[in-house]
Amino acid sequence: MDMDITGILKTLPHRYPFLLVDRILELEPGKRAVGLKNVTMNEPQFSGHWPENPVMPGVLILEAMAQVGGVFLLCTSENEGKLAYFGGVDKVRWRRAVYPGDQLIMEATLVKIKGNVGKVETVARVNGEVACEGLFSFALVEPGGEVGTSGDTEEAGA
Repeated sequence: MDMDITGILKTLPHRYPFLLVDRILELEPGKRAVGLKNVTMNEPQFSGHWPENPVMPGVLILEAMAQVGGVFLLCTSENEGKLAYFGGVDKVRWRRAVYPGDQLIMEATLVKIKGNVGKVETVARVNGEVACEGLFSFALVEPGGEVGTSGDTEEAGA
C-alpha cells in the first residue's frame, strides 16, 4: 500500500513550509513505511543554509524522518486521528550531506508500541547511501489531549 499527498495531509497536521514528506511509497501497518522527500532549491532554508553551498539542515532531515515515522504509527486503526508527538531521539548519526536535487528515501520500522508510546527505527538514504539514522520515540495522543513531559517514553519502556 502507498499514500499520496492527500493521504499524508489527512494523517499529519503539518503544512507548508514544514511538511517534509511528499509521498509514502510503501506502507505495511504494524511493520514499516517508506517515505519520499524531493529536496529542491526552492525550499526556504536554502536561502540561508548556505547560499554558496546549499545543504539540507540536519534537524530538517530528522523532522522528515519523524514525519514518516508519524504517518506509519498513525496508520493503524487504534491510532487513527491521533497526533504523534516527538518523545525522543536516540543513536542519531548523520552519514552524508543532503543537497537540492536529492531524493531522500526514509524507512521507518516498528521497534514497539506500548500504551500510547511508539518507537521506530528510521533510516534516510540518498541513492542507496545512508544519510541519517536514528531511533525515534513518539507519544500518541488524541487531539487536544495532554502530552506528558516527565519522561513518559522511558517509563513506558519504549
